[in-house]
Amino acid sequence: MDTTKTRREAAFLVVVVFLLGVLVGGVATHVWGYRVWGHTGDARRPGLPSRNQVISDFTRELQLTPDQQKQLGTIIDQTRAKWTALYAPLQPEHEKIRQEGRNEIRAILTTEQQAKFDAFMQRLDEQRKRNEAQH
Repeated sequence: MDTTKTRREAAFLVVVVFLLGVLVGGVATHVWGYRVWGHTGDARRPGLPSRNQVISDFTRELQLTPDQQKQLGTIIDQTRAKWTALYAPLQPEHEKIRQEGRNEIRAILTTEQQAKFDAFMQRLDEQRKRNEAQH
């Protein structure tokens, strides 16, 4: 009787530790992706909410009229265009830094890992391009 109870408790602990591992792994992967590769809604501006999300949030909080929503959309578009123009000259340097980081990562990998890394980076680059095309 006592042995059965102990086994159940041990099994329960194994399940709890497993679930905590899955949870911590998921959070760590999300944080890593956000910090290292900037995976968020807008690939060009990590952490920036979409235009529609901003309008929706403002409308909900301030009860904007349809005319105000339209005006807000114009203001958002103009402001983001100014930010894009401001940071456009930095894009080549940004890309250079990205490639330097990738080269440093490749240097610590085995040949097999490098092939997987290159394929993974290619998928990320394609996703970034798709996100940029949508915006």
